[in-house]
Amino acid sequence: MMRSENKPYGVAGLGLALLPSLALAEDTLSAGDTAWMLTSMVLVLMMTIPGLSLFYAGMVRAKNGLSVMMQCFAIASLITLLWVLYGYSLAFDDGGSLQRWVGGLGKAFMAGVGVDTLSGTIPESVFAMFQLTFAIITPALIVGAFAERMKFSAMLWFMGLWVTVVYAPVAHWVWGGGWLGDMGALDFAGGTVVHINAGVAALVAALVLGKRKGYPATPMTPHNMMFTVVGASLLWVGWFGFNAGSELAADGTAGMAMTVTQIATATAALAWMFSEWMVHGKPTTLGIASGAVAGLVAITPASGFVGPMGSIAIGAAAGVLCFLSATKLKRALGYDDSLDAFGVHAIGGIIGALLTGVFVVGSLGGAGLAEGVSMGQQLGVQAIAVGATIVYGAIVSYIILKLIDAIIGLRVTEEEESQGLDIALHDERAYDL
Repeated sequence: MMRSENKPYGVAGLGLALLPSLALAEDTLSAGDTAWMLTSMVLVLMMTIPGLSLFYAGMVRAKNGLSVMMQCFAIASLITLLWVLYGYSLAFDDGGSLQRWVGGLGKAFMAGVGVDTLSGTIPESVFAMFQLTFAIITPALIVGAFAERMKFSAMLWFMGLWVTVVYAPVAHWVWGGGWLGDMGALDFAGGTVVHINAGVAALVAALVLGKRKGYPATPMTPHNMMFTVVGASLLWVGWFGFNAGSELAADGTAGMAMTVTQIATATAALAWMFSEWMVHGKPTTLGIASGAVAGLVAITPASGFVGPMGSIAIGAAAGVLCFLSATKLKRALGYDDSLDAFGVHAIGGIIGALLTGVFVVGSLGGAGLAEGVSMGQQLGVQAIAVGATIVYGAIVSYIILKLIDAIIGLRVTEEEESQGLDIALHDERAYDL
């Protein structure tokens, strides 16, 4: 990879740490690396609960605020169990003849993961739980597309099946020793695995479910922007664990990943704000918060590979293009992605994944290309990774949604939608005024 050490470079090489061919007995536990990874695990979990929960809950109408939070909590709980039972194994175990496509079941039920089992310089239990936090937040991001109209039962079935047949295989492709990783695709912390994957599924879900009742004629403004800003702030802080933690070590690469994450996020927040100011005449809190998240998304795949100047370019591109996607593109095409999950995560992820292939170049301040690889070749590999994730995720997500719709139905009734999902599905109110 890009580094002279034998240790895998960031998340792009995570699967190598688990391959049986490596002599794990030769690894030595690092207290510093372990402490950093324990911290990173907590930071990434904070991104979903409470970060994403508050960010999304504030953007829906008051009658649906609790339902969004309930979905995020339930997803965190469901995916934790599925990850322990088989998800971790499908993503990171050696799959034998299917190794290029999906992991095996050698680590199902966390088999072989003990107190003294190491993954590189950290306990494998810490590695597995760090990866769990990624598996939790990825399906939770999809909630933003179908907010205010999906049945809770259908949501649970969709998330469980989606993590099993979409997230785990794609994670294996890139990080677990699969075909994209072997090809040389660069995805330090989840541009393809997390954001493009979730964003594409979000668009498919929005299209399959259809528009919310009254959309777009009826105003559907955020009911509590304070929640949204607090949630965005927690996402910003937690993302340092997401990106810098993906190095799996407390070293210089982790430090640079943290640095470029801050720079790209700040740049994208300003780029979205100024774009909105120019187009609509006023800058909004929702705009600058959305821009920050777009910057976080776009720098994710690049964070361990690019330098400060590259992160400015990536952040600026994400702020402007995600703003246009979430406003102009959505209106032009007429789909109802409630909270712009596609416009921010899929578009931001695509921008970041492709620009990683540009700004990884040493002359542009990046970590440098692999020996014998040109920028054009790396861009081609990045494009293949993006395309494969989009096609596979879209097709399989569509099949899952249609199957669930045929068996139990996806959407609440018009009466339940008008009443609000808080009362209709959970018999609770966010506010008792």
